[in-house]
Amino acid sequence: MVICTLACWRCRWLLPLLLGLAIILGIIALSGRGWLESESAPYQHQASLWESCTRWAPSPSWVCQSLMDYSWGRAAAATYLVGFVILVICFALAVIAFSVDILRFNFVRGIGGLLFVAAIFQIICLVIYPVKFTEDIEMMGANMFSWAYGFGWASTIILIGCGFFFCCLPNWEDEVLGNIKPAY
Repeated sequence: MVICTLACWRCRWLLPLLLGLAIILGIIALSGRGWLESESAPYQHQASLWESCTRWAPSPSWVCQSLMDYSWGRAAAATYLVGFVILVICFALAVIAFSVDILRFNFVRGIGGLLFVAAIFQIICLVIYPVKFTEDIEMMGANMFSWAYGFGWASTIILIGCGFFFCCLPNWEDEVLGNIKPAY
């Protein structure tokens, strides 16, 4: 484990901060309209987790279709939302665990396990969405999965990393609590 040069009671807030960052990235992914976009002008396609909008050549207005009409659209949205809710629960548990003067390491591994479950749910969404979208939605021109889809992956990668750290943290309980004399 990397030795923290600050007091360890300050360093232990890094994991909840990372979970907070993952929540922010998840909110952007859930609300962003940039899951799929046209790659170049004329921009003909734009999609979010919830709907797909197309603009055909002569018309200047976007025609939107809900992805909730498709079973895969509902499944993708549901799995990402379930993962996001588990992430919020883990964030609350981490804040509780790290705000107590004596760290409660007895359920820190449980938070890590829940983070892996949340990551699995989000990965399921992030795999279902592009596969089924490209099969079922008619697209014209070159399209790319864009920034909001990337924020979804960024949130998931942070979940996986924090899951490893939460699972391994009890192995260094004495170092984090300051029970071991530091070696210089």
